[in-house]
Amino acid sequence: MRLTLPVTLLSSGLNETVTRLRERIDTTSEEAVTGQYKDLTAHLSGRIGQAMLSQKAIDDVANERTQLTLKASRLDIIQQSLTAVDNNIGQLGVRMKAALGSEDYTAREAVVRDAQAALASTFSTLNTRHGERYLFSGDATNTKPFADVDSFLDDVRSMAASATDATDFATQMDAYFNTSGSGWQANIYSGTSDTSDPAGVTGTDPAITKTVWGLAVLALAGSDETLALLNGNSDALIQAADTLAEGQAALTNVRAERGIIQAQIESSKDALDLEETVLIQSFNQMTARDQYEAASELKQLETGLEAAYTLTARLSNLSLLNYMR
Repeated sequence: MRLTLPVTLLSSGLNETVTRLRERIDTTSEEAVTGQYKDLTAHLSGRIGQAMLSQKAIDDVANERTQLTLKASRLDIIQQSLTAVDNNIGQLGVRMKAALGSEDYTAREAVVRDAQAALASTFSTLNTRHGERYLFSGDATNTKPFADVDSFLDDVRSMAASATDATDFATQMDAYFNTSGSGWQANIYSGTSDTSDPAGVTGTDPAITKTVWGLAVLALAGSDETLALLNGNSDALIQAADTLAEGQAALTNVRAERGIIQAQIESSKDALDLEETVLIQSFNQMTARDQYEAASELKQLETGLEAAYTLTARLSNLSLLNYMR
């Protein structure tokens, strides 16, 4: 004769116990792996708000670090670009003055060729991007900043052809670059003259305009040109070499200023690392679960579950005779 009602009640109670044990095992195993309580609300009770604020502070630090890393990446590309421009120029101004002084036309032609190559490389380098963001466009980050180099040379060639002397040519060039809405800003540079990014460099910065000014004049001083202003021992060429030197000096200053910003970013990242360490330590003190303790509890729960399964199996085969024994 089988025991029905008592066995059914016992089995029902065991099934409920097994269910609770399995749920507790799932929770404890997760806590043993993560080292944090799964149900923070139950664990922290009235301190849950404080814990959530700590978590938000940690997330804010991570977001700020991401922004700083992005700025650092852009700055690094700007620095590399300006360094490449300066390296391509090298000693072109000094070499042109030496060639003019010695009337060495072979050396002069070599400077012209190198100036043409350096100018083309400068335009290409200053059109560089970081992702979809043009770095030398000011706030017009979606706009390619510089037009074709040949268009720029055509503008300079026209001014050199119409100028009465070196002084007039310099005046025209100054107006071309520095008058809002004229020449350079109307035909060649498509970005903005201002930038909301303190680390940004625009195409109207003297470091850029003086550099391309000097390079363009040197590039047009070849024997294949018919510009009387740039023939022989030209004052306009000497002025261009000086302007190029001013541009290189300005490039050095721009790079140094961006280097300071880079150092500040690194300092800010170090400060964030320290802040994050403190915040995580505080958060862990509220939410951390001792993994050794969790593993020990997990072992006990597994033992209890095995015992419950064994008892359930025995009850399922229990008869009156076995019960009486």
